[in-house]
Amino acid sequence: MSAAEQAGVASAGTRAERKPPVYARTVTVHGDPEAVDDGVAFLRDRVMPAVEGLPGYVGLSMLADRGSGRCIATTSWADEAAMSETAEQLRPLRARFAQILGGPPELQTWEIAVLHRVHEAPDGACTRVTWTRTDPDRVEQVLDAYRLSLLPRLEEMAGFCSASLLVDRWEGRGAASVTYADRETLERSRTDATAVREEFAAAMGSRILEVAEFDLVLAHLRVPETA
Repeated sequence: MSAAEQAGVASAGTRAERKPPVYARTVTVHGDPEAVDDGVAFLRDRVMPAVEGLPGYVGLSMLADRGSGRCIATTSWADEAAMSETAEQLRPLRARFAQILGGPPELQTWEIAVLHRVHEAPDGACTRVTWTRTDPDRVEQVLDAYRLSLLPRLEEMAGFCSASLLVDRWEGRGAASVTYADRETLERSRTDATAVREEFAAAMGSRILEVAEFDLVLAHLRVPETA
């Protein structure tokens, strides 16, 4: 059965049982590769203590490409209201984070539609992120197919730790992340991951915008499973 066909058989009852969505704010900075460690230290020592006491906060993570200096910091929130209400409060910290890294911040907000962990990511874990665009009217179908068809295939790959799918339902944007135990298993998965990714995108009528690989340099997450 194809991904599209599996999505079509998802029952209304199954959808009703899903947990309320969690939300995320990402800050992307194309900065100086030599400043990455300073950025990690700032998130760990300054941002994390500041957000841990905020209502609705459920996690903080950072991805870094040490070769290009591209970094993505993500804060996760129990609901959309908590995310929105902290936006202005955290603006100075976002600005300082970008200043340390040496590039302008790019801010995006998302719904964490799917999150599935087999186990916690160890030190040295790496993450592959795929950005996509699909018809907003088909987002729910894509989510069903991701859970039923794609996620089990990803979980079979050596070194798999976790997978998440962030979406913007209004614009049809998606950011799918798969974390592996180390750089070696990430690299070994490339061929199979490419085949699975392209097959899924074709079945869903989605467009792959970009694929990038990062070190998972900070992961302090209490985001609940949603898959």
